[in-house]
This record gives sequence, C-alpha cells and structure tokens, in this order.
Amino acid sequence: MLGMARADGTVATAELLPVAEACGQSAEQVRSCLRRLVAEGLFLRRGTGREAVFAATEAGMAALGRGLERQRLAYVQDAAGRGWDHRWRLVAFAVPEARRPARDALRDRLLALGGAAVHNGLYVSPHRWGKDVVGEAQRLGIADHVTVAGSEDLEVGGVGEPRELARRLWPIDDLADRYRAFVATYEGLPDVLDDMRARRERLPDAAFLPGALAMGVAFQECNALDPLLPPELLPRPWPGRAARELLVRSRRLALRLREAHDRPALFATFDDLLESIP
Repeated sequence: MLGMARADGTVATAELLPVAEACGQSAEQVRSCLRRLVAEGLFLRRGTGREAVFAATEAGMAALGRGLERQRLAYVQDAAGRGWDHRWRLVAFAVPEARRPARDALRDRLLALGGAAVHNGLYVSPHRWGKDVVGEAQRLGIADHVTVAGSEDLEVGGVGEPRELARRLWPIDDLADRYRAFVATYEGLPDVLDDMRARRERLPDAAFLPGALAMGVAFQECNALDPLLPPELLPRPWPGRAARELLVRSRRLALRLREAHDRPALFATFDDLLESIP
C-alpha cells in the first residue's frame, strides 16, 4: 500500500482498488490493510467508500521519507562508487530496565539505520547517523542514557581491516546471496521487454501492474535487510548494485511499453526519485 502513496503522503482508494484488483488482491484485503495502517497510526482516513483518501500522519510521512532516503542513498553511492569518509560512528546506551520499551525502540531504530551490534548496548555504523540517533533518543525520552561518538579506528575481536570488519559485523555474504537470487530470477526480463518493443507490442495494466508489484516486493525482501554500506566496505562486484540496476532498467523499459499513457500511481514516488538523481 505504501507504494501507492503520492508525494504528499496520500493514498486514494479510487486509485488503489484498480491496482489491487489487477494484482489479484480483493477489496476486502485492501480495506484490511488500510485499517491496519490507520490502527498503527500511520494514516488518517478522510471520506468513505471509493472516495476515501488516506493521509499519512507525521509518523507515516516519516516512514515514507525514510524509505525514499534509503533508496536515494543506495543509488547515489552506486553512482559515485564511494560514500564513506573512513569514520566509524558509535552509539552506546545503558537504559534502565524500567524504560525497556524505549530501549528496544532505540535498538530497532539503530538497526533500521544500518547499524550493527558490537556488544550489548554498543552499536556501530559507517553512516552519518548522529542527528537521527539523537533525535530518536530525545523523542523516546532517553537522551540522558545515550552516548554518541566517532572514530577512524575500530577493532572488534582482533579484526580492524574495514572490509573484514564489515563482514564480521553485518551478514554481507547472506545478503549477497539474496541479491544474486533476485538477479537470477529477473535478469532475462530486460531482453523480453526489448523484444516486445521491437515487435511494437504494448503492456496492458493487467500485466504491467502485477509484474511491477511482484518485482518490487522481491527486491524489497533483499533491500529491507541491507544496511546500505558504502562501496568501500563491500566485496566487488557487489550484487546489490547489479540488482538495483536491473530493477531500474526493467522499470523504465516496462513504462515505455505500457498501454496507458498516464503515469502509473504504483511506485510513482520511486520514479520521482530516479528522475531527481543525476
């Protein structure tokens, strides 16, 4: 459902239902998902029936924004071939047991920001995450229990070489296997789409929308686990980059073949993001 959100954070039921139907989802499944998003405090409902519009709350906009920023970071790093200033960012916390929910929320946020646990209560990242970490600690009311630091030197269990250290701290090999499996599944798609273009065939939404959704979901299953480490810390060639390039190429080819001339609502914000990256 988040893939149907407009740039202003709204999801129109009238736009969502046809896409869901084309992807084999029933109206009741859609309504159930929307009710869950409202219950989680991510969206507010305005109107009823097909005229209903769901507007992202502050928390919802934050979630949408984080997703887009992750995508932007990945593609910017891919384009530059680098992204690390050779500094490790460290966060340490000792939150009282009485504040356990806040402690768990901070830990989850650190992991979502691409951090890795060094020891209990100590996390590390190569990303410039200081502002996000401090903001989250303040929001949770535990800033007094959190320490933020940075260093050019880090050694864990006798390992200090950056790439080896990254492999020790993050599940890089498993993630690489997941990306390779994605590439193996979809690597023939651009040729299929090129052949269709040569034959001047068009893609109806009944084929375009389920295909776009299935590929997007398959990619997200890899991407959601990816800390998006800078290229300097990853094996080369990195299959995550190949997966992103395959996703973009397939998306652009499919859009050119689409029968409908209006812009598809599904993953429209992703298209906007790609256009904004040099």
